Amino acid sequence: MRLTFEDCLFDSDTREVFRGGSAVPLSPKAFLLLELLIRNRPKAVAKKEIREHLWPATFVSDANLGNLIAELRAALGDDARRPKIIRTVPRFGYAFRAKTRAAREKGTQAPAAYRLIWGNREVDLEAGENLLGRDPGAIVWIDDESVSRRHAQIVIDDSGATLEDLGSKNGTYLRGKKVRTAMELQDKDVIKIGPASMVFRALHRTGPTASTVEGRTRR
Repeated sequence: MRLTFEDCLFDSDTREVFRGGSAVPLSPKAFLLLELLIRNRPKAVAKKEIREHLWPATFVSDANLGNLIAELRAALGDDARRPKIIRTVPRFGYAFRAKTRAAREKGTQAPAAYRLIWGNREVDLEAGENLLGRDPGAIVWIDDESVSRRHAQIVIDDSGATLEDLGSKNGTYLRGKKVRTAMELQDKDVIKIGPASMVFRALHRTGPTASTVEGRTRR
């Protein structure tokens, strides 16, 4: 798992954390704690569960956990008074609150273009936020009462593409599952919003190519 958040990169395979492009030194326990919070995001994790994960069958005081949280916040540049990454849940535990993006694996080529295929329509996705919904200004306009005006969005950045639900009434579905947090998009993923079923495409530049469908439109 490789994720970016704020100016940090988390890599569970290499057991490394980077901030501003530089490696951040973390103790093994602090890394395990960060990994646990990230895997459970945005759900809050109880102190009891954290202690059982980090110190199985061992009694430790709350001070040990507090010290690890302080270590993480210092390493990640987080502020306990105004946290952007690790949120304290009073009398319960902690939660990872930062917005994450899936980072490309090392050595992989960035796609040349991202598109949505919806019936006979082909929509080019732009860098930044691409709104999907019933709002006439949406890049994908779905004129149906079951669809919220600002229903969902696809965010394109250097790390790839993610799909987010914007608090819609009837939900957004990716690969048949309801979207609850930002989810990484992969080539040929199926997105369902109300009656609309769309296919996400990540296209690599391999030479002259033809449009995948006729009649390319903005909507």
